[in-house]
Amino acid sequence: MDKTDISKAQTRVKDDAEPVLLGELENYVGFHLRLAQSASFKAFRRLTGESSLRPGWFAVLAIIHHNPGITPMALSRASGRDKSTITPVLRELLHEELVRRSTNPADKRSYALFLTPAGEEKLAHLAACAAEHDRELDEIVGDKKQEMIRLLRRIVAVLD
Repeated sequence: MDKTDISKAQTRVKDDAEPVLLGELENYVGFHLRLAQSASFKAFRRLTGESSLRPGWFAVLAIIHHNPGITPMALSRASGRDKSTITPVLRELLHEELVRRSTNPADKRSYALFLTPAGEEKLAHLAACAAEHDRELDEIVGDKKQEMIRLLRRIVAVLD
């Protein structure tokens, strides 16, 4: 490409109807994991009918439900989120009064997390939607579900 071709390429506006070239992204597993995660969350949000639903709420509520009194640090590890991303989620859930916190007698620097009755109700609704969503995903992956879960767990175990 000479300077004239480069200049034309840099000033050309790509029409929205034109296919977008992905280049090396086409073969990156991580890129496709991100697209799949995004599509999955959009579909889950549509099922819930809650446009304000934030990513991770269901998982965080479920983990707190199954581990009443869990600390934010343990919740962070269990949900695969670091402190910088779990803190805003907890702040939102506390603000929505879906979660409450209590002092942790074993460690005054931390606190214990519990679902409120509204949190239990929200979790029940989200769990029903998650079950329906998982059935849809089962249809997509078919008999490869266990293999897919195994590979996803392996990615987590090796990279985390």
